[in-house]
Amino acid sequence: MTIEIKTPEQLAVMREAGLVVARTLNLLAAAVRPGVTTAELDELAEAEIRNAGATPSFKGYHGYPAVICTSVNEEIVHGIPSPRRSLRDGDIISIDCGAIVRGWHGDAALTVGVGTISAEHTRLLETCEAALWRGLAQAQAGGRLGDISHAVEASVAASGPYGVVEEYTGHGIGSAMHMDPPVPNYGRPGRGPRLRPGMALAIEPMVMLGGPETILLDDDWTVITADGSWAAHFEHTVAITPDGPRVLTAEDGGKEGLAPRHDPAERY
Repeated sequence: MTIEIKTPEQLAVMREAGLVVARTLNLLAAAVRPGVTTAELDELAEAEIRNAGATPSFKGYHGYPAVICTSVNEEIVHGIPSPRRSLRDGDIISIDCGAIVRGWHGDAALTVGVGTISAEHTRLLETCEAALWRGLAQAQAGGRLGDISHAVEASVAASGPYGVVEEYTGHGIGSAMHMDPPVPNYGRPGRGPRLRPGMALAIEPMVMLGGPETILLDDDWTVITADGSWAAHFEHTVAITPDGPRVLTAEDGGKEGLAPRHDPAERY
């Protein structure tokens, strides 16, 4: 396993890419409403990324046809935007976005409700986002990769009988979008590669109301839950620094989310 170590200057460019992603996701979250199509969200994303002088990470990646991934309800990840997919009141949608600035990548995702969503689905979103921040808090120099994975898994388990996706993981990120090491959302603490300053990771819990089994659809991209239960997906790119985690895709660098006793669920 070869893990890329970035210089502070390279991480600064990744921060630029991360801010493009953050602004794009904020724009898209505000645009989500009943009646909007996922293709319209994709068009908004492409305009925002390119107007910022960045390049979409996803478009053309292994043949992927769009700028963002839009995964609705039982779709977990990698849903392809379509003019035929209109959002409905009560849906939930994961939006995954990546951008490249001068050869360096940022990658993040969030899940939002469409109109008014149920208490059950609200809690699902809370659980997934809280697990992400618990994992990000463990991105500490000197720790182990398994500390992150275990924190995500333990956070979800403490919230209820949710499923956690095992086949799809987070990943290293930097001069390419997907790099070593893989970052599972489950595992034992104290295991795996040592976390070193200059590493950057995309941590992305995928949590479902039912079991953890998944199905890949015939488009060879969209992943859905095997039992039809709905799923949530949150992601941030984080840099390991001597001073602690720096969340490159959060506008405040992660200060609020990483603050002691902060619970991201309070946003809902």
